[in-house]
Amino acid sequence: MEKVWLGLGSNKGDSPSILESAIQELAGFIIELRRSGLWRSRARYYTDQQDFLNLAICGFTDLTPRELLIQIHRIEANHGRDRSKEIIKGPRTLDIDILIYDQKIVAEPDLIIPHPGLAERKFALLPLLELDYELIHPGLGVSLQELAACLPPQGIYPVNDNRYDWPYSE
Repeated sequence: MEKVWLGLGSNKGDSPSILESAIQELAGFIIELRRSGLWRSRARYYTDQQDFLNLAICGFTDLTPRELLIQIHRIEANHGRDRSKEIIKGPRTLDIDILIYDQKIVAEPDLIIPHPGLAERKFALLPLLELDYELIHPGLGVSLQELAACLPPQGIYPVNDNRYDWPYSE
């Protein structure tokens, strides 16, 4: 069994329900699943869209990284995601990223782990820190705490909380 950390996001449809449903499906092959709280984040890269709801999960799986990716794509499709018709980095009913897979580094044309955008995305880092405050980025050898602390505010808010870019607000 390998420990995995995944990031989930949605900004199209009933995002809270979509995320909860996806977590239930992920629990079919990720055991001892734990989840972060829910975070609201401004859209990055393609900004003409609604805010996203994001969270992270972690747990153990016996799937290989490739098998995990296949299952993730199946779950995304079950929730209405059609990669062939969407705007790149645009609105999505469901996006699930493999952020970290144990301490492995995978570099394939369509699968890169740790996720290549992890170090620059507070919407991924902050939920991960809720789950494991001591987590180290496998490719950089730097703690996620340090990575998050170096980033400027990015419009990330815990849902139902008054903190901003927690725990690194000025």
